[in-house]
Amino acid sequence: MQSKARRRVAPLENGDKEERQEDLAVALTIANGEDLGPLIRKVFEVGKPESLLQQLRYFGKKKEIEIEDVCKLHYQDFIHAVDELRGLLADADKLKNSLSGVNSQLQEVGNPLLSKLEEYIEAEGVKKNILQAMEGVKLCAEVMELCAKANNYVVSDKYYMVLKSLDVIERDYLEKIPSSALRQMVTRQIPAIRSHVEKKVSWEFNDWLVQIRSTSREIGQLAIGQASSARQREEELRMRQREAEEQSRVSLRDCIYVLETDETEENESFLKFDLTPVYRAYHIHTCLGLQEQFKEHYYKNRKLQLISDFQISSMQAFLECHQIFFAQIAGFFIVEDRVLRTGGGLISKPQVEDIWDMAVNKMCSVLEDQFSRMLTANHLLLIKDYVSLLGVTLRRYGYRVNPLLDVLNSYRDKYHELLLNDCKKTFSDVIGNDDYKQMMMKKEYEYNMNVLAFHIQTSDIMPAFPYIAPFSSAVPDCCRIVRSFVADSVSYMSYGGHMDFYDVVKKYLDKLLTEVLNECLHKFIGNSTFGVSQAMQLAANLSVLERACDFFTKHAAQLCGIPLRLAERPRPQSVLKSAQDAANETMLRLVNSKVEEFMVGTENINWVADDVPQNGNEYVNEVIIYLETLVSTAQRILPLDALDKIINGVLKHVSDCIVATFLSDNVRRYNMSAVMGIDIDLKLLESFGDNQFNDSGLHELEGAKDPKQSLEEARQLVNLLLSNNPETYLNPVIRDKHYSALDYKKVAIIIEKFRDQSDRLFGSFGGRTLRQNPKKKSLDTLMKKLKEFN
Repeated sequence: MQSKARRRVAPLENGDKEERQEDLAVALTIANGEDLGPLIRKVFEVGKPESLLQQLRYFGKKKEIEIEDVCKLHYQDFIHAVDELRGLLADADKLKNSLSGVNSQLQEVGNPLLSKLEEYIEAEGVKKNILQAMEGVKLCAEVMELCAKANNYVVSDKYYMVLKSLDVIERDYLEKIPSSALRQMVTRQIPAIRSHVEKKVSWEFNDWLVQIRSTSREIGQLAIGQASSARQREEELRMRQREAEEQSRVSLRDCIYVLETDETEENESFLKFDLTPVYRAYHIHTCLGLQEQFKEHYYKNRKLQLISDFQISSMQAFLECHQIFFAQIAGFFIVEDRVLRTGGGLISKPQVEDIWDMAVNKMCSVLEDQFSRMLTANHLLLIKDYVSLLGVTLRRYGYRVNPLLDVLNSYRDKYHELLLNDCKKTFSDVIGNDDYKQMMMKKEYEYNMNVLAFHIQTSDIMPAFPYIAPFSSAVPDCCRIVRSFVADSVSYMSYGGHMDFYDVVKKYLDKLLTEVLNECLHKFIGNSTFGVSQAMQLAANLSVLERACDFFTKHAAQLCGIPLRLAERPRPQSVLKSAQDAANETMLRLVNSKVEEFMVGTENINWVADDVPQNGNEYVNEVIIYLETLVSTAQRILPLDALDKIINGVLKHVSDCIVATFLSDNVRRYNMSAVMGIDIDLKLLESFGDNQFNDSGLHELEGAKDPKQSLEEARQLVNLLLSNNPETYLNPVIRDKHYSALDYKKVAIIIEKFRDQSDRLFGSFGGRTLRQNPKKKSLDTLMKKLKEFN
């Protein structure tokens, strides 16, 4: 039994232990404020809800016991608290009754005041409504006033004020307008008015685009005209500087340098064009928030206008319309420069440079195309001058014009070739149409115009009038052609971006003189038929033109702004030397031809005469008379070197004719009398040569030839025939000294024809000579020796 009881007690103890653990778990869960849900869920999952209920009941009973223990422990305190609570309830009833009485009294007193308060509140509400109505009416009146002002601004085209009014309405009034109808109306009209303003300024801007295109041409023409005037003033100043330089070269003491200041400043006031529509449109679009859109619109339309300005009419020659073409472009970019500087960013500098590059490329293309087809130098020069003025004009506004100047420089060779061709035609006309008679000037102005203007005077003393010049009218005409060529060449090279272009002008001037003028003269000399006087006048003209070449060089230097001391360089050779030589040869040929007509008189000479002609043969007198007349004329117009060539050339030809006469078949034999007659002829000719050599001043000419030397061959032949011992010719020393001009073959032929008078007076008998002249014997010996040489 005890064992059974012990076994029952053990499970109970174990059960109590488990219960305590469960109670402890429940107590901890409740004390910790944890959720009992998981515990309940676990119990039901295990299927033992009874044990949990039992534990909860046990836990509740346990807590009640604890409460009872607490109550027993604090019983006196509870009793004391209840007593105090009862006393408090009695005091509360008294206070309640007192408050009820006071409330009744307050209700009696406050009801009238409350009614008055309600009336006051109602009056305040009415007042507030009235004030709000007044504020609304005032606000609407202000809005209507602003709307009326905006309408007036629209009518008077004050678009900025219109936008400012709309901004004020929209910013300060629109949300406060009490009237919904008015607010809706204003809200609807504000965008419409802004759109109207935008359209109006856009129309004005479009009208300005049309107007400024037609005005640009006038702007360009005025600006280029001002550049042309400035260029003229600059040229006048340069001319005065050259005159001062000339005076300084004459007398440094008398030269006074004066600094002249030109008060004319670069002023654009003469370029009046209105940009107000542009500024207004740009400002309005900026106010509307369309600034970038308007910038693009402006740039696009102006670019299209420029492209349309590039169109050249095919119905009109470029020479006739080039000024309009370039003036239009110049005006366009003057306007763009003004807009760039004053437009407030309407167009940027890169944009202006882009359209300028496009314009430069187009102008260069047009110039190259037109220049390549031009055949007249004057036309090319006219266009070049205008383009250079365009360059000067636009360079003032900061545009890069070097490509245009490069095109002009690239066609300078073609221009000068055309100019040379024009001068060639003019030279040919002047030279071919000249009468080659000495020019007569009746008045001083004619002398100044034809002589002093080209520095071809022979004396600084003014001659008496009428004055007969040593040249014909072709000389001043040719000088004018050359001077015009120099001026045109300098005009083309000037203002082309190069300051020092004298060498280029000098090169073309030399080409004009040495090639073109020489060629025209050679062609005229070779193809023309004229007499001795005309040939002589032509030679005289060439000598004067040669003297004028120095003036042409100085004139080119002056126009190029080069000091004359740098241009005064000695020429290596005569510029017109080939033409002068050809003219002198032609003149000499004609003179020799005329002399030959007189030399025909040698056929009338009695080559076997018994007597010697005391005054020479008839032909030589005619030759001398002719030569005296010829030289008399030549002395007046020909230079000494040409005169020297003529005299010596003619005498050389006479000498050749005399020798040829001895060699001709017409002279089968001659005697000593004929030789002595020729000796007299030569003495007359030598006397003539000596007189001319001394009287005409040839003796003072360096390198002048003694006329006797031209008669050397005939003189040595006659001396040989007159020699008592002609066989000395065989001696080389004597031959080189006295007979160097003789050809032994000719001498042999001529000696063979010699017949002495003794051949007629004394004959031979039986093959034996009765009497033989020693001189004849010497001649026979010489002849035999000369035949042996052959």
